[in-house]
Amino acid sequence: MCTCITYLNNAFYFGRNLDLDCSFGETVTITPRNFPLIFRKAGRQDHHYAMIGMASADDSFPLYAEAVNEKGLAMAGLNFPGNAFYQQPDGKGLEIASFEVIAWLLGKCASVAEAEEYLHEMKIVDLAFSARMPPAPLHWMLADHEKCLVLEAVRDGLKVYENPFGVLTNNPPFEYHRMNMNNYMNLTTESPQNRFADRLDLKPYAQGMGAMGLPGDASSASRFVRAAFLKWNSVAPEEEKANVSQFFHILDSVAMVRGSVVTDQGTYDITTYSCCANARTGVYYYKTYDDSRVRAVDMHETDLDGNVLIQR
Repeated sequence: MCTCITYLNNAFYFGRNLDLDCSFGETVTITPRNFPLIFRKAGRQDHHYAMIGMASADDSFPLYAEAVNEKGLAMAGLNFPGNAFYQQPDGKGLEIASFEVIAWLLGKCASVAEAEEYLHEMKIVDLAFSARMPPAPLHWMLADHEKCLVLEAVRDGLKVYENPFGVLTNNPPFEYHRMNMNNYMNLTTESPQNRFADRLDLKPYAQGMGAMGLPGDASSASRFVRAAFLKWNSVAPEEEKANVSQFFHILDSVAMVRGSVVTDQGTYDITTYSCCANARTGVYYYKTYDDSRVRAVDMHETDLDGNVLIQR
């Protein structure tokens, strides 16, 4: 389970909670412009945009969970089991493995508008990174400061949705989340008015009652609504420290506490890490479940013209 959000308050930010019951060997990874990105069916990019994000520690290819490139385009993959469907490669069109999607698009494209030119021909194909790492069932959120999309590879092919909320969680598919938001249009940050019956003297007895009915459980549908409500009603000064703090407060509201969600295997989902990237400056902020200090890695403090992955 995961939650991904965008946040625009003078600067544009992109990030997520990564909710799992174990680590996947994650480390902050910078892919410089000249590191060769070799794709299974889509050739190679010897020169591309630099990017930073959290990836599995592998020297041969950046297995990003999420990343932002030097042009401000950001993307994250979120768990989508039961609905994700990857096609068999047949040598036709633009065939990208699920683990390659983020690196391919962020390496190639400077904006969502530019990425859209490739999405109509893109096929997500069923290829494993290795025998020990089968394809993960994912859907993706792709965003810049102007537009946000959701990509879902299903049996009918790759579906692309415009996402006005700037939020994504997990199952069900995005179309459900978009419809479900209509069930909460009556929520407000202000004190509620009596709409129950004019002849009854009903009044609020505490602050915050305008948002009664805002879900607080850990399900993906509830996290979607809660994150969207807090994001769209967020108020913060237009400066970096306040924006980053506010971003993490929103993610904290939908984070997993160990013991609150038990998997079918009897393990516990936790928010392994939370992250926030300033898409303009390329600074990647993150914190982990056992260390709530926010750390920062600036991609521009490294050699972005290098040809070796940088792991921090």
